[in-house]
Formats: sequence, C-alpha cells, structure tokens
Amino acid sequence: MRILMVAPPWTPIPPTKYGGIEFVVSELIKGLTALGHEVVLVASGDSKVDVELRSVIKDAEGMRIGMAVPELRHVLFARLQMNGFDIVHDHTVAGPVMAAFCNNSCPVVTTIHGPFNEELNDIYSQTSSKVPLIAISNSQANSALNVEIGDIIHHGIDVTTFPFGAGDGNYLFCLGRMSESKGIHRAIKVANMLNMELRIAAKMRETHEIEYFNRYIEPELSETIIYEGEVSHARKLELLRDARALLFPIRWNEPFGMVMLEAMASGTPVIAFKEGAAVEVVNDGVSGFLVDDEVDMASAVEKSSKLDRALVRSYVESEFSVEKMAQRHIDFYKRTIANFNNN
Repeated sequence: MRILMVAPPWTPIPPTKYGGIEFVVSELIKGLTALGHEVVLVASGDSKVDVELRSVIKDAEGMRIGMAVPELRHVLFARLQMNGFDIVHDHTVAGPVMAAFCNNSCPVVTTIHGPFNEELNDIYSQTSSKVPLIAISNSQANSALNVEIGDIIHHGIDVTTFPFGAGDGNYLFCLGRMSESKGIHRAIKVANMLNMELRIAAKMRETHEIEYFNRYIEPELSETIIYEGEVSHARKLELLRDARALLFPIRWNEPFGMVMLEAMASGTPVIAFKEGAAVEVVNDGVSGFLVDDEVDMASAVEKSSKLDRALVRSYVESEFSVEKMAQRHIDFYKRTIANFNNN
C-alpha cells in the first residue's frame, strides 16, 4: 500500500522537544513501513525520517501554532502530492475539512488528536461522513456529538527506544503542557504532601500557558519543586527512566495521554486520576494506579515502589505496541479504500 501521511506543520517529525501528535505520527510511520508499506510524509523540512519527505515549509512553524495561513499553505501543498497514492492520512485540521468538500483522487482519513469540544464537534459533524475519522480512545469517541467515528485505535509505542530504569532518582515527574488541564499544580500539592522532589518538564510557549505558569507554578518553585522547561528528547528519556512515578493529575476528558505510554515504556508507573482515557491506558495495580484525588495519589506514590517495573514495561509492550497500532490502521485503510472504490 502507498500511503501519504500529512503531519501538522508546527513541529518536526519526530519532535525534538514537546510534540505528542508528532511523536505518534513518527511511531505510526515506523510501524507501517515495518509491515512493508510505502509511506511518504508531508511535514516541515526540518523533519528527520527514514521515508521520503516532502515539504513546502522549511522549518516547523512552532511560534505560529494554530494560525490559518501556515496550515493552509501546508495542506494545499499536500493536496498537490495526492496522485499515485492509495490513501491519505491527514493529521491536520484544515486538510480533512478541505478534502470533505473537494473531489479527491484517493480516500482521505484523519485522526482527531484533541477533545471533541464544541468547536471540533461543529467541524467534524460536517466532515466525518466524507472523511472517515479515527478516534484515539473510547473516552474521546464517547464525547463526540453527531460525528461518525470510523474506528477507535489506541496509540502505540516502541519500548525498545526507551531506556529501562529502576526509578532510583527518587523524584516524581510531570510531563506535558504547562496547562491547568494537565494539573501540574495538583502534582505540586502531592509532592509537598510527601515532602518529595518533583521535576516538571512542560511546553510553555502560548499566552495561556505562560499565564498559568506565572500564577500557579512559579510561586511554588523551590529546591524540591523544579521546572526544567521544555526538555530535549534525550533529557526526557533520562527523567522518565529515573523517576519513581509519573503523576498524571488531569481533571478533564483527556483524549489519550501519550506521556503515560512513554513512562510505562521506561518501567515507570503512572499514577493518574480516573479521568478521560487514563482508565483505558493504566492497568490499575499493575502498570500504576488510578486514583480519585490528591490524597489517594499521595498514597499511591508510596505503593508504587512495590510494583514490578519490568511488568510495567511488558504491559505497555503487549497492549500498546507499534505493531498493533500499525496493523489496526492498515485494516482501517483497507476498509476505507474499498468503500471509496465502491461509491
């Protein structure tokens, strides 16, 4: 099968720092090529992949994330590449919208990586019947209103690219975006309750992220509450490997949470609130703990050292492998191509 993969233009593939969607795209490409399929990637020109790369944007547009002009330029270029492919998998927002109202030389599918909020429900309710949509968790799919869900496919991860660790750093770790929805202020509360070190690695570029940091996080920083910034991939691997546990204190309908897989791939247990997709990702009592509040989270931290970190890693390897994710996509692509050819 010949697949045109279209990534968002905001971060290179794979991401050098923060980039959940971009990391998923990178892992999916590896899985598809391992199954013998040809993938051509449309992404920013600073991407470094082992497949053919096509770009109109030289460097990732991280400082203009979400702006219409760079994304439209990117997806219009992608449309010019469509001939000769069996299917297009577009991870942008504008591209699938455009495909829904155009004549396409091959089928186009998309993955929604964010929550089905009011805005995205309005968009995908008008496009999902024409551009089949992949949800990334049951929790995410259940929040869709008047949107056709083509399939639900969990993310996958190659655990061999994550160093296994004993968690002997004796610190707690928070990884993601500097956002109130990610609950970093709650992680600080837990760390203070336990008198433990907390290391925070988070993207902080957008105005709302900076405002959240200034109001809730910066006043709490100390010798034990440490913000490391938006760390490099190499530093992230070190922090995951040596952490006693990853705290995932969300209070919203998280669509997936790739950081949970990254932690478990390192052998690090995940302690998460029972919100969103966390209940689908964490095997309670095996790969971490699902808790109700900060008090329960603190108690789970004390229990986490008793978990077998080798079992944590093997769990994610068996349940969330790149191979499984890639094969589920191929099955979905085949069904979509058959429907496209029959219409």
